[in-house]
Amino acid sequence: MRRVVVIGVGNEFRRDDGIGPEVVSRLRGRTAEGVELLVSDGEPTRMIEAWAGAALAVVVDAVLTGRPSPGRLHRIVIGRTGLPPGRPVSSHGLGPPDAVALARALGRMPETLIVHAVEAADVGPGLGLTPAVAAAAEALTDEVARDLEAGYRSPDC
Repeated sequence: MRRVVVIGVGNEFRRDDGIGPEVVSRLRGRTAEGVELLVSDGEPTRMIEAWAGAALAVVVDAVLTGRPSPGRLHRIVIGRTGLPPGRPVSSHGLGPPDAVALARALGRMPETLIVHAVEAADVGPGLGLTPAVAAAAEALTDEVARDLEAGYRSPDC
């Protein structure tokens, strides 16, 4: 069996930034045996270590956009030629986009990388997701679960 990992990026003590860990928590007991469920603070080298050698890596993160619509979901499949233009940015100073650039330079990208993100309303100090992001959490979890099922069955993963 080839390695599959889900990385929930975020900090549960920074409101909507806790969506990554929340989705990982919701996935417990819903994934195939052998799927690794991890939480990361988004530091690029730790993310690279978490996904290195994986056939499929799924990253879940909160994002900030120029025109925020809290709770809006994004799904980005990272191709071999780079990130799509105009992508949302992580709610962290450094995050998945920086990890992708570094992993490419080091030859440590997973075979397939899918980033699932939700637009955040509040990433300031505090516990609990805002209502818009909390309302999106189940749909986001379902999308990640569908990608895991498809990736697990795919002959490429």
